[in-house]
Amino acid sequence: MTAFTPFHPRHEGLAPNASRYVDVASLPWKPTPTPGIEMKVLMQDDASGLLTALFRWQPGTQLPLHEHVEVEQTYVLEGSIVDDEGEVREGDYVWRPKGNRHLARSPGGALVLSFFLKPNRFLEGEHAGKELK
Repeated sequence: MTAFTPFHPRHEGLAPNASRYVDVASLPWKPTPTPGIEMKVLMQDDASGLLTALFRWQPGTQLPLHEHVEVEQTYVLEGSIVDDEGEVREGDYVWRPKGNRHLARSPGGALVLSFFLKPNRFLEGEHAGKELK
């Protein structure tokens, strides 16, 4: 596995089996391809597509129609995320099986912790046909 935490110099030079402690507050928020959604990457593995990240949704943001290529898991820390299947609110968790297709929106904004085994495949919008986190 070639997992790492971007922008985290404390991990350089650690033994392959050493624990990686992450100072989340020091990590930068970075834009995603969807305006209104920023992310802090906690751990990623470019070779496999594995990703664990915090996502900050601004109120009114909508993520275009996309397909989950593998299982996706999300725990909502603040606010809520809504789609045609339901709403996941602060303190709740949702997981979506491989092949699930939906668009997601956050009317009031949200802060979520998400886990991806592979990037999403977007079906609509400017990123249609691409796999993006």
